[in-house]
Amino acid sequence: MSSTPRQPDQTPSRQSRPPRTVAAELALVDGVLQPAIVTLDRGRIVAVAARPLSAADRRDADLLVAAPRVLLPALVDTHVHVNEPGRTEWEGFDTATAAAAAGGVGTILDMPLNSIPVTTTVRALQVKRAVAVSQTHVNVGFWGGAVPDNLGAGQLARLWEAGVYGFKCFTSPSGVDEFPALDDDQLLRAAAETAELDAPLIVHAEDPDLLAPQRAESTVYADFLASRPDAAETSAVTRVIDAARRTGARVHILHVSSARLLPLIAQARGEGVRITAETCPHYLTLAAEEIPDGATQYKCCPPIRDERNREALWQGLLDGTIDCVVSDHSPATARLKLGADGDWARAWGGIASLQTGLAAMWTSARGMGIPLERVAAWMGEAPARLFGLAGRGVIAVGAAADLAVFDPEAELPVDAAEMQYRNPVTAWDGRTLTGQVDATIVGGRLVWTAEGGVDRGVIRPLLRRGAGVHTVESCA
Repeated sequence: MSSTPRQPDQTPSRQSRPPRTVAAELALVDGVLQPAIVTLDRGRIVAVAARPLSAADRRDADLLVAAPRVLLPALVDTHVHVNEPGRTEWEGFDTATAAAAAGGVGTILDMPLNSIPVTTTVRALQVKRAVAVSQTHVNVGFWGGAVPDNLGAGQLARLWEAGVYGFKCFTSPSGVDEFPALDDDQLLRAAAETAELDAPLIVHAEDPDLLAPQRAESTVYADFLASRPDAAETSAVTRVIDAARRTGARVHILHVSSARLLPLIAQARGEGVRITAETCPHYLTLAAEEIPDGATQYKCCPPIRDERNREALWQGLLDGTIDCVVSDHSPATARLKLGADGDWARAWGGIASLQTGLAAMWTSARGMGIPLERVAAWMGEAPARLFGLAGRGVIAVGAAADLAVFDPEAELPVDAAEMQYRNPVTAWDGRTLTGQVDATIVGGRLVWTAEGGVDRGVIRPLLRRGAGVHTVESCA
């Protein structure tokens, strides 16, 4: 890259070679925004000098990040539905990882369902890797699935050995026939098997006996909300806690939408149960009171609840009961999301948020006086730590050279048609958020700039738990 110093009003742009030194007037180092010079080499951070920038630092840096822009570690999103192969028209690795890069996300973990085949066998994992390997613009790893048919006979162990980061299961119907839910006995079996592996069991926790899908046959949002009550979440999580207590399993509650879960999680953790939890930007930044009837772009399961609940979720995040914030990016075609004439029962449930998650979170956090440092940690360092993604989500010597340049003062008008997603649907369409990702560096290479878009010439290798990366050859 050019060594010409950048002016404060300039954004990073695509240049001829990867940056080796990044000088930032503000960088998130050791949990604090402070001046720093970060040196990159061979995809890693090899030096971090946290000190005021000199004139020489500014002159000689390959990339100068001038205030108000800040240098953050690239985010880590451990809950992404890429949907390829099989439902690539819903998203796909090219568009999903482009959207991730545009949102400052350097690493994603792909969920095992909504693709065909679902990732419940080693062979299916190999198929998915072979499809992904030539079109990923950020780091990508994979979850395995725990379903009735792959419990026992060592099938989960073989998937774990093949490098998945853990196992997802549902306690209620998943929405796709290829990925059935576990009943209580099967949940206990899955917990016992994953406990033996010391692998995380991540759970979509809703009690099917307390869901009332017939109530959702309506255009009224309140009817959809009533069809998936708080009690469905609390009942299911109680069962997950019991399974974890009986087996010693590591369990993780996905996409917490109801704040009524928080006392259950805190109490279980205090008793020694190995339980963690996540929530998502849509639960923290949107509320039922503002969702119009028939606006099915807001449909997700579990649902977006009321303002008082939203405030309680923030408190759970602040006090540590909720461990991290991830997207649950779950897109579909516009026809599936919006073509049901506003009928909540017929519309596909899922929010597309990979590209706007950081801005949405920062918009709300800033209004509450919560510093950017905490938002970045919840969306980067915390999920990386939970799921063994060592050296990601932090700016430190030896960490991956995955960085994001973020302007926390910029206005970001959201236009779904301008998103990197394959389908122009998002719950934030038409809103103006605060915060713009100006550039994303992954493995030391610029993969996204706000003025240049995604660099499709930069393809990242695939991640494997417990190892380095996968190459094309190892996907065979």
